[in-house]
Amino acid sequence: MFAPLNPARRTTAATLQRLPQLRGIVFDMDGTLCEPQTWMFRRMRDALGIDKSVDILDHIEALPLDRQAAAEEGVRKVEREAMLEMVAQPGLMELMQYLGSQGIKKAICTRNFDGPTQHLMNKFLNGVEISPIITRTFKPAKPHPAGILRISDEWGIPPHEMIMVGDSIDDMRAGRSAGATTVLLLANDGHNSHLIKHSCTDVTIKRLDELIALLEGGTLGA
Repeated sequence: MFAPLNPARRTTAATLQRLPQLRGIVFDMDGTLCEPQTWMFRRMRDALGIDKSVDILDHIEALPLDRQAAAEEGVRKVEREAMLEMVAQPGLMELMQYLGSQGIKKAICTRNFDGPTQHLMNKFLNGVEISPIITRTFKPAKPHPAGILRISDEWGIPPHEMIMVGDSIDDMRAGRSAGATTVLLLANDGHNSHLIKHSCTDVTIKRLDELIALLEGGTLGA
């Protein structure tokens, strides 16, 4: 739990419990800030000739050096196509405006590359302060916690005062390993519902702006 962001909800009991203050939120991008495009990952694996049991980025890194560039470009081609069909998640701007009003820092940690990430910022989050933005050029990528820990260091905020919001097991594992509270955003088609009771998932929401009431009342993770 975190201390309520609404001053009227900050009781003596909460003070005595010394609940941590939420100071920063790290967001995944695909399926979190924008709606899921599950076809994208199938197309990537088809391009690489691998099945869904194989991690895409791990596969590329394991290839001989003279084949990595072509494999990476095949994946980026799919990502650029998906970029043009991006749709913002419901409640995205409401949550961003609320976090801005509360002085909560915001960052992105994604396994995508910088092109689609910048496209999302320009199209849906123009004027919203989000920094740093960690893409897959930073290694190791999620589920390793290094990206979140890098954000923690840059902010000067300990992970236990941060939240990781995502839609995949990689997001939940990275957040848990870093020491942050994890929030799972459920997909409308339920493809990630098996993660609700996963040991790395602390809280589940169906819309991004559901976080507002949880943070206002200090009930996140209660």
